[in-house]
Amino acid sequence: MLDEFEGTVQGHRDGHGFVQRDDGEADIYLPPNEMRAVLHKDRVKARVVRQDRRGRPEGRVVEIVERPEQPIIGRLLHEGGIWLVAPEDKRYGQDVLIPKGATGPAKVGQVVVVQLTEPPALFGQPVGRVKEVLGEIDDPGMEIEIAVRKYGVPHEFSAECLGEAKALPEKVRPADKKGRVDLTDIPLVTIDGEDARDFDDAVYCEPAKVGRGKGWRLLVAIADVSAYVRTGSAIDIDAYDRATSVYFPRRVIPMLPEKLSNGLCSLNPEVERLCMVCDMLVAADGEIYAYQFYPAVMFSHARFTYTEVAAILGNTRGPEAAKRKDRVKDLLNLADVYKALLKQRGKRGAVDFETTETQIICDDAGRIEKIVPRTRNEAHRLIEEAMLAANVCSADFIAEGKHPGLFRVHEGPTPEKKEILRGYLKAMGVGLSITDDPKPGEFQAIAEATKERPDAQQIHTMLLRSMQQAIYTPFNSGHFGLAYEAYTHFTSPIRRYPDLLVHRVIKAILTKTRYQLPMLPTPGEAHAKLAKRLASRVKAPTTKPQKATIAPTKEVLAWEAAGLHCSANERRADEASRDVEAWLKCKYMREHLGEEYGGVVSAATTFGIFVTLDAMYVEGLVHITELGGEYFKFDEMRQELRGERTGIRYAIGTRVRVQVSRVDLDGRKIDFRLVREGEDLTTRAMKDKGAASGVPVKASAKRGSRHKAEAATSDQRAERSTAAVAAGPQSAMQAFKSAVKKAANKMKGRKPRRG
Repeated sequence: MLDEFEGTVQGHRDGHGFVQRDDGEADIYLPPNEMRAVLHKDRVKARVVRQDRRGRPEGRVVEIVERPEQPIIGRLLHEGGIWLVAPEDKRYGQDVLIPKGATGPAKVGQVVVVQLTEPPALFGQPVGRVKEVLGEIDDPGMEIEIAVRKYGVPHEFSAECLGEAKALPEKVRPADKKGRVDLTDIPLVTIDGEDARDFDDAVYCEPAKVGRGKGWRLLVAIADVSAYVRTGSAIDIDAYDRATSVYFPRRVIPMLPEKLSNGLCSLNPEVERLCMVCDMLVAADGEIYAYQFYPAVMFSHARFTYTEVAAILGNTRGPEAAKRKDRVKDLLNLADVYKALLKQRGKRGAVDFETTETQIICDDAGRIEKIVPRTRNEAHRLIEEAMLAANVCSADFIAEGKHPGLFRVHEGPTPEKKEILRGYLKAMGVGLSITDDPKPGEFQAIAEATKERPDAQQIHTMLLRSMQQAIYTPFNSGHFGLAYEAYTHFTSPIRRYPDLLVHRVIKAILTKTRYQLPMLPTPGEAHAKLAKRLASRVKAPTTKPQKATIAPTKEVLAWEAAGLHCSANERRADEASRDVEAWLKCKYMREHLGEEYGGVVSAATTFGIFVTLDAMYVEGLVHITELGGEYFKFDEMRQELRGERTGIRYAIGTRVRVQVSRVDLDGRKIDFRLVREGEDLTTRAMKDKGAASGVPVKASAKRGSRHKAEAATSDQRAERSTAAVAAGPQSAMQAFKSAVKKAANKMKGRKPRRG
């Protein structure tokens, strides 16, 4: 019980926290008094001392092992003659004191970056100095400036990197073409979104004889970034540090300098570009009969958009086809090979759930104009299948070449998730289940069998949630979701560092050489330290490869470290993007306080239900205290909340009507309240104002979570007042007076109760 362990502190916005253990065991709860002397993200040594009232293991910090040099972003305040910064990330739990001479040029209310000069202590707040002023909270793009610093996203290239990029040529030179296949006469084309600026891939397809039957020759040409980014160069160091481009609404933080990402490496139309080609023969049944890789020089014959290609494939005699008549036949060939590859996907039993992705449309000032669903048409799927085919060939090529590299590994569900899913499917009356060693086809079969059920969305969501996240690793355990024995990323080296590494490995195999990773941790202390630091974001594969093609040598361990780094930074990019989207959605919803919308329950938890609005694709929480005057119990098996008295159930997919009641910009949280049929505007106004109505306290309110109670601050009450006024023609005071009058009328004629 008193064994010590190491882990990372994860703060919580209500003052308590957890230690996420390196050994993968359950998180250890840290009460607020223990959090006083530590900070969110500190690496600590701790031990379990007791169990709290909720049965959670409660810990005590024994030693702070490492305090990362992380900036704290917040707003500068001046209260009672004292300067302080209130962290924007509430997981830090306490304000930072700023000495009088350490505020720099910052003004009250501005968003600043603070560097700590004194750590927190049990009886003292942390002290820091302002090292950067970001601007006013409502400045356009402020949410991105905060996110990149909050998550440690590198957003400025080094001077050496920019210098190297500037020295690169403007176009392909004759000397660059040496040793490459000339494909400039092949009508390769790019197909991307309307707002795309960098073009990684180009495609071409023609009918071909495959074995004794008919088939296609499919060419996937990928920008040859490795031709310009030398291993260990300044550009390479910056690219490895970033590991991926980060996409925000209206802004991209690229992995490579713009001269490469939008210029020299981008497969722009009607210019020569260096590329790496995956040249495949695809049989009529969609099987890849043969493939080869080679460096080439290409000339993009057209830049298509997904919308344009979908229109041409839908009507080869329409206006879009008339403008591109020279390319229509090639597009039809691509459509044919896509249909064959799609059939093969079905035979493999690959998981293919349709999910709704959204896109935020902003105006020039960075304010949300609307949130719309991203529509996927046949052109999207066509390119997706072509890229999957090239990625599979690259993984096979590396495995057959017996060279270390990074595979994209996606494992099946863990034993715990399998049990939860089995119990859920049984409770929901689904006639199918999964085996002890499930295959992707089992998931797809369940999805197909339930797609017409009214609760199909709920079932498909649970199927998706039972799966693990994909990672980069040199140990090939296959890709569960896509049902591939080996899979990697080859097709986006402009925006993903693992793809650049895969290109280098393929070139090494082609030239019968060995690719050596640059300046990466070696086995021993450095590797162990990096692995521990990244363990909070990424976990190594739990299953070993069935056919180990490489031994765990010093070289392989270095590749493992590279995989951990790239996987962790992929998570970092996702977290930063989600944070910015949440900020924008909160600002957007502040303009809609008090308004009502229809929505669907997207998750059920012990403390309430999350609801996604139909019209806006925005998610918010209906706290359990807002569900009604009865006790609600969370059914983990069915993933639903159920009222003990009425039996009313709230599960994924349940339709509800809600009112926007509160928006917390700092916490990135939106609160809704249920609107019930027959509830008039006056009653809603009374509830929002908090007027006394004689209704008994809900049983569930007594059991409400602590953070909800502490969140009822003055700004919340003010916003609820705003919502009350917006709810109807009567003012809140009029509603209150009316309620008192009605209550008095009801009391007339009643006999007094005996004491």
